[in-house]
Amino acid sequence: MKHLVFLLEELSAKDLLQGLLPRLLPADLKVYYLVFEGKQDLERQLVRKLRGWRLPETAFVVLRDQDAAACDAVKARLVSLVHESARAPVLVRIACRELESWIVGDWNAVARAFDKPNLSAQASKKVFLDPDRIVRPVESLRRFIPEYQKRHGARLIGPLLDPKRNQSRSFRTFCSGVQRLVAEAGN
Repeated sequence: MKHLVFLLEELSAKDLLQGLLPRLLPADLKVYYLVFEGKQDLERQLVRKLRGWRLPETAFVVLRDQDAAACDAVKARLVSLVHESARAPVLVRIACRELESWIVGDWNAVARAFDKPNLSAQASKKVFLDPDRIVRPVESLRRFIPEYQKRHGARLIGPLLDPKRNQSRSFRTFCSGVQRLVAEAGN
């Protein structure tokens, strides 16, 4: 495999991944980002985008927020669309609940990114031990960093996120899944 394509529902996901992925992927792997205008747009165009990709030796990763929906239902819908496209290999991952769950899963990264060392203490608070259960994690960030903006925060924090330290199970599952996909696809 020479190419890895990420199909994403929003720009902040691309911003975060551009900081994170260089530490997870081989340097010679060409990475592309197809960013949609929300989850409905992603789902509406997914089959067409997968079928239309023409570069050989390509694998795909579909990433979507869970939001308020049932995680299993969201993933099943995306997997169904992937099967309809007849494209492989494709990894489908869900950020439970939102991409910001991955961010509040690593308060040390947040503290470093915003130069607020005291924020790292949030990691031991009960509410943040399972960040995938927080309904609106972006609000948690804004409680401690009122000026927090999704894209700016993703750009700052993405390069600092550590899968070994991160308490978000969906983040760790995403990272290990992407690495496994790349290994199995032969890069």
